[in-house]
Amino acid sequence: MPTVRLVDVAERAGVSIKTVSNVVHDHPYVRAELRARVQAAIDELGYRPNVTARRLATGRTGTISIAVPSIDVPYFGEICQALDRRLRAHELRSAIEQTLADRDAESAVLEQREQGLVDGVIFHPVALTPEDLADRQAGFPMVLIGEGPAPASIDHVMIDNVVAAQQATASLLSAGRRRIAFLGYNRPKPSETTGQRLRGYQQAIHAAGLKLDRKLYLRVDNYAPESGRLAVHEATERGIDFDGIVCRDDLLALGALHGLAELGRRVPDDVAVIGWDDLAIAAHLTPPLTSIAPDKEAIARRATQLLLERMNGYHGPGRHEIVGHRLIVRGSSGADRP
Repeated sequence: MPTVRLVDVAERAGVSIKTVSNVVHDHPYVRAELRARVQAAIDELGYRPNVTARRLATGRTGTISIAVPSIDVPYFGEICQALDRRLRAHELRSAIEQTLADRDAESAVLEQREQGLVDGVIFHPVALTPEDLADRQAGFPMVLIGEGPAPASIDHVMIDNVVAAQQATASLLSAGRRRIAFLGYNRPKPSETTGQRLRGYQQAIHAAGLKLDRKLYLRVDNYAPESGRLAVHEATERGIDFDGIVCRDDLLALGALHGLAELGRRVPDDVAVIGWDDLAIAAHLTPPLTSIAPDKEAIARRATQLLLERMNGYHGPGRHEIVGHRLIVRGSSGADRP
């Protein structure tokens, strides 16, 4: 079958080659009637853009780097999937990179544009400071995701972690829980993510007129489920009484459920548990896990939009945007609503 060319689409649609090119490149200033006619011809003839030629003409690679701390953390796997789907819809490929929160690895992410490897990056930094990011930006299309502070010059998409943690804690307080632990306090000090979620927890405790008890900050060395299990055992062995747990993430919550079962403590009768991230597995645990659900699709959609605008010439100040979240209530917190 002969290759379908741009001119073939133009002849079938009865328009100029330039109009077909504008439709293919998704230029906004094409009348709806013309766009529909050209798209019908593209679909009928099976035209596929010559990606190699386009890259030669534009100087772009067609590849976007998605850089996250760890690919074995399920949340990052789910957010990478959502971002990849969005990028593919714009005929862009994703190169997913794991930085392990290492400063050198994060710096290397920002050097890829100079090396001609990628056209932009969607980045969840941990080790680099806002000053580091601002110094290295230099016109490189970049959007930050995650909880870390962002420079004023760089776009950033996140949820409001403080408000979400307040909501989770308040839901347990309204159910009559009064000794609510926070599981996920890092040693030696909280990370940015943990700090924001801890702050929301603290604010909800204060708002309820209760006194903060630092013994209820259940410490962990990492965020693996085993750390959650061990933290619950350690608190129990120290005689710390708790009737609810707000967990920093679903992996720690999974470990907490395991530990509570080993200790003979019933969930939610004796202890109510809330996780964070609403991983795909959350609804299938026993009992099903109540969890804060960041709108991952909204994060991916908005991050992609902002990056495309940067790639297409936007040079304005950074857009710092908050997307939504929900508290998905299931059996682990004492209610199982659809």
